[in-house]
Amino acid sequence: MTFTNRIKDAKKLQQEIGQHRPLKGQALKQLREYFRIGLTWSSNALEGNSLTETETKVVIEDGITIGGKPLKDHFEAIGHAEAFDYLQKLARRNDISERDILKLHKLFYYRIDEANAGHYRKQNIIVTGTDFVFPAPSELKELMAAFAQEIPRLRAEKHPIEFAALLHTRLVTIHPFVDGNGRAARLLMNLALLQEGYPVTIIPPVVRSEYLAAVRESNTGNVEPFVNLLSSMVWESQRDYLRLLQSLERK
Repeated sequence: MTFTNRIKDAKKLQQEIGQHRPLKGQALKQLREYFRIGLTWSSNALEGNSLTETETKVVIEDGITIGGKPLKDHFEAIGHAEAFDYLQKLARRNDISERDILKLHKLFYYRIDEANAGHYRKQNIIVTGTDFVFPAPSELKELMAAFAQEIPRLRAEKHPIEFAALLHTRLVTIHPFVDGNGRAARLLMNLALLQEGYPVTIIPPVVRSEYLAAVRESNTGNVEPFVNLLSSMVWESQRDYLRLLQSLERK
């Protein structure tokens, strides 16, 4: 499956979404909870988490464990939901700092590996499925500081979807954490979108192979496939968002 650039289509849907705003009260609460579960499930599933979307909801909302499923999968669900809640707070601002990225990683990862949660890796890594050579640990602090300093310029120069795509691809190319880089990148990507008024965007597991191929291509500097994929996912999430809005506004 190949994806075409849907930024123009997303612009049109964004205007339609704007006609329903501002959202308040129960409608806003329900939409946030819907995407909290959806993003947590999909982002974890992309990394091999075995919980279904329904099971993820039960773990997060009811605090009930799922029989036969690994404890790690439960920790990933709870941690990602906490990171999502923090994401909503950061979304009220119009800046993103290095500290924010570290905090997002720490929140979803500390139950799994407290020593490495929110800290840059201290070892070299090999990532399955790519021969790309990721930066050495000694380079990470400088690379991440430079990346954070570049964020305001990228925001000013790029369309919000392209801006979000670049934040994702640059973080995974640096690969600063021993684990959880993909989830951190998807949280960062969504933070950029939320701050620009876009709804939470979900990359479903059904497009996992295309997503990973686009990420691998971005490691080499070609971000176009990832921008195309993300713009398509934004468009799909906008359509879902509008469907939910229309359902909530029925009289």
